[in-house]
Amino acid sequence: MRKDIHPNNYRLVVFKDLNDETTYLTRSTVSTDETIEIDGQTYPLVKVHISSSSHPFFTGEERIVDIEGRVDKFKARAAAGAAAREKRAKAAQKHAQRQAQKATKEASKS
Repeated sequence: MRKDIHPNNYRLVVFKDLNDETTYLTRSTVSTDETIEIDGQTYPLVKVHISSSSHPFFTGEERIVDIEGRVDKFKARAAAGAAAREKRAKAAQKHAQRQAQKATKEASKS
């Protein structure tokens, strides 16, 4: 085995789930500037958007946790797509009506 390839600066770090404020105290090498005090001791703090306490797979709940607005962006794209389809359908219908009118005018001339 190769020596000195793994980090050796493991220390106690607190991971905090931003959805339900759950905290986990574990050993990690992650670097952070924030700290938190738990039971009179100060630990480095890492904030996470989702953890096992809030993830639907582990909780069995179906809920939407969307920090970055991905659901809103998807809904906006879907609405824009539906509006574009309606616009194309109306344009095609108008075009068909014009062609029909043109055909009846030419038929009446002959």
